[in-house]
Amino acid sequence: MPLLFDMPLEQLKTYQGRNPRPDDFDEFWDEGLTEMKAIDPQVKMVRSDFQTPYAECFDMYFTGVGGARIHAKVLRPTSASEPHPALVIFHGYHGNAGDWMDKLGYAAMGYTVAALDCRGQGGSSEDVGGVVGNTMRGHIIRGLDGPPEKMLFRRIFLDTAQLARIVMAMPDVDTARVGAMGQSQGGGLTLACAALEPRIKLAAPMYPFLCDYKRTWEIDLAKDAYAELQEYFRKFDPLHEREDDVFVKLGYIDVQYLCPRIRGEVMLGMGLMDTICPPSTQFAAYNKIDAKKSLVIYPDFGHESPPGHTDRMFQFMSGL
Repeated sequence: MPLLFDMPLEQLKTYQGRNPRPDDFDEFWDEGLTEMKAIDPQVKMVRSDFQTPYAECFDMYFTGVGGARIHAKVLRPTSASEPHPALVIFHGYHGNAGDWMDKLGYAAMGYTVAALDCRGQGGSSEDVGGVVGNTMRGHIIRGLDGPPEKMLFRRIFLDTAQLARIVMAMPDVDTARVGAMGQSQGGGLTLACAALEPRIKLAAPMYPFLCDYKRTWEIDLAKDAYAELQEYFRKFDPLHEREDDVFVKLGYIDVQYLCPRIRGEVMLGMGLMDTICPPSTQFAAYNKIDAKKSLVIYPDFGHESPPGHTDRMFQFMSGL
């Protein structure tokens, strides 16, 4: 089992991350949650043209932090028991909520399903902008030259928690039986959601993004999904005079430091040959989860969906 670019597995199992954690990290996110909870989400449900005999499909819109209108696809089972379980789903970087079809299995199980469109990416959510610096590409660095409260991923993380709260407040949903899942960026957002909304019962992240930025930088994998880190330094700090401050600020949106807040059960899947989201960065998050957890390791796979893992996630979510 070659691990030519990362640590041996036994070392990964105890790795605690390299990116610095801001001193006021907990206060930062407590204040963010207070801001989010004070918002009237003004939820609007619009019946979709796509419908099935066993699930009603809606485009849902709600107001998130900063005043942006956020979109999610919502499927509500027509013959489920009340109250019934629900699932929130998060997509990969630059993507969108996906097709209705890929969510029907959970609706057929009698689950309400809500799939988020991340603001400013490939879906229908609004990005209100208003940040200093680069807006050409890269959401990790969006807002990095302003106050941390303006960083785009702070707002996206809070959108995940707000979506979960909206779903939990639906009269036919059992608040205690809500799960979260996603792959890559969606995996990172799954962990963020479960941390910021600790009533999430089950979380199934796959190869989570948005963890331990400095480790990715140090092993020269600031490319592909993390290429914006290199682009930022090339454009805004070519001598790396502010490198320490940059990584401290990125620590506010480093999922590994949210993970101790998780209370639900986590099943995390990863490939040990992943050069997009290096295994060490994923272990930095996984090793900080204090709740019940399990790890599914695919030694010969990279940043891809290993055979059978989506089935494994489906079976895990049947425990809601």
